[in-house]
Order: sequence, then structure tokens, then C-alpha cells
Amino acid sequence: MSWLKTELWTAEVVYAGFGTPMLRGALAVQGGHVVGVGSLAELQARFPEAPVVAKGKALLPPPVNAHTHLDLSLLPLYRGPFSSFLPHVMAHRERRGLLGARRGLEELVASGAGAFADIVFREEVMDFLLAESPLPGVAFYEVFAPDPWEAEAVFARVRAKVEAWRKREGRVRVGLSPHAPYSVSPPLLKRLALYAREEGLPLMVHAAESLEEVAFLREGTGPLAEVHRRFSRTPFTPPGRTPVRHLHTLGVLGPTTLLVHGVHVDEEEVKLLAETGTKVVLCPRSNHNLQVGEAPLALYARHGVEFALGTDSRASSPDLDVRREALFLWDKVDPRLLVRALTRGGYRALGLPTPRITRGAPASLVHSL
Repeated sequence: MSWLKTELWTAEVVYAGFGTPMLRGALAVQGGHVVGVGSLAELQARFPEAPVVAKGKALLPPPVNAHTHLDLSLLPLYRGPFSSFLPHVMAHRERRGLLGARRGLEELVASGAGAFADIVFREEVMDFLLAESPLPGVAFYEVFAPDPWEAEAVFARVRAKVEAWRKREGRVRVGLSPHAPYSVSPPLLKRLALYAREEGLPLMVHAAESLEEVAFLREGTGPLAEVHRRFSRTPFTPPGRTPVRHLHTLGVLGPTTLLVHGVHVDEEEVKLLAETGTKVVLCPRSNHNLQVGEAPLALYARHGVEFALGTDSRASSPDLDVRREALFLWDKVDPRLLVRALTRGGYRALGLPTPRITRGAPASLVHSL
């Protein structure tokens, strides 16, 4: 096969799915297969006649979209204050459902995603993902129940559904998603977290997304108070703690828990996430559109918190291509953090092995930004 032309593919960051992402790395590609992985200088010495082909900002294994709401894919894009986003979703609820989930999954596949995590609100969408998804991932069944008095009844219904769905797991596993610390009552949050831990279920919760959420949990004040009154018959009793501390008190944090957003956290909370092994999924474009700020990615990295990237939904992001989340932050942090988050961080968050680009791997395994 020596007669086949060899090319050296390079980019600002090259990551083979293991080790450390390389800043001056390259892949030697010959006849549709990878024949070498290493520094550009090393591969140029091995293949002195091979042309160097720049492939953009990064070369990496298939990226992971670690947070989607596929059933919202037909909703109009919202840009505005966070407290108005849930009412926006409710106002367009007739567009939410199986058709949107199908469209969303098609978009995920077309974007080159290697795996995904989805928040599932309707049973028909769970049935669809378990039966038809061509991609591996986790479908997290969403629970939205702010009234404490209904905690036991809601838990019984959720457990029955989850147990039935788990018998049909294949490419897609079943997880649980208590929506947020302000939309699920403390007794139900605690019960769901314990159940997930006992059964080995992955757990995903939206938390620390906005300053409104922080104020509501601490003091019961702010715009979310009115939102809560629309969905609950019970007056809200604020726990007097920040979202992450509240979740920790209830036993929600842990190595199988994914905390989505994590924008408004302090260093003590980041240390708490690191100590408990909780992983974080960042959705920077959604955060930008909902005007909630930017997550402290460098702080997470400094304390060793594993993080992944997600697009959130089409209702708060322009598309479901998770690579564009990394590009959105590219010049703000060390880009190696972003490439790792797209790949190893995402696969580890979902309990999946990271694909490795090694000698003999098909060139089709290599994706670019």
C-alpha cells in the first residue's frame, strides 16, 4: 500500500480520544485510514513527502451533544430574559412532541454527533428513542412536580414508567431528570436521587442557570416566584441555599449526576461538585440567548470537574450542532478544554467509551471544527 498518497492532517488542536489534546499535532492519513498519530514534526519526519493539509480549528473523534430537548425542535427560537423562557415553551406546547423529536434526531445525526443525551417530556418520545435511535445515548425522563403533597404519587408513577422502559434499553439507556431545584419539590428530589443511586440510573438536573434561580431558592423572590405560582398549588418555601448547595443537601449530587448549565456557582460549590464526582454540561449559546451569563469553565477545569457540552433545545439555540458550542467559546479559554469536553467529557458523562483515533482507524472517524 506504499503507493497510496499520504496526507498529514493538522489543526489548531488535534485529539485522538486519549491522552492530552495536542496543540501542534497531526494525523497521517493514507488510503482512507489513519496510519500515524503524533506531533506534526514527528509525522513530517516519518512522511517527508506528504503534504500538510490544514483541517480547521480541531480534529477529534465524533463529538457528543450531552444536553438536548429534541421534542422542542419545532419551537421558535427565544431570545430574552430567562424567567420568560418557560412561559415561551408553554405558549408553544402544541408544537412539542414526536415530530419535533424526529426532526431533532435527524439534525443530530447530520451534525456528526457520536452520542447524545436527551430530556424526554413525553412517553411517545421515549418509545421512539428506545426503538429507533441510530445513535447511542441516554434519554432522561423529565419530572416536573413542584407540589410536595404529590411527591409519593408522582414517584410511584415515574418508577413504574422507568422500570418498563429499562426492559427495552439498547443503544439508548434510560435516565431520570428532575427538571430543576425550583420545579421539583424537595421530598421528590430526594426520593428520585435515592432511587437513581440504588438502581444505577444516570440523573440530569438543570441548576444554577440564572441569577433569578439563585434569588428564588435563597429568598423566594424575583421573577421565578410568579412562574412558580403558575405551576404550583403550594406556596414556595425557599430553602435559603444556593441551587448546588440545596441539591447537595438532598443527596442529588454524585458521580452519576449531570448538572446542566452551572453558570452561577462559587468556588466552594465547584469544589463540592469535584468532591462528589458530579459532572457538568455547559450550554454556552443557550446561556447567551437567555441572558444568564457565562459558566466559569476555567474554574471547573482548575478543580478537576469533568464537563461536557450540549446545545440545549432549538427553543434557546439556533441549531443542534454541538461543535458550534465549542467555537462560540474558542477564543475565551484554552481550546484543548473544549475539544476534550466535546469528546472524552461527553462520552464519560454518558457512561460510554470514547472512540480512539489510532493506527488503522478509518478516516471517517475523524471529525473537524
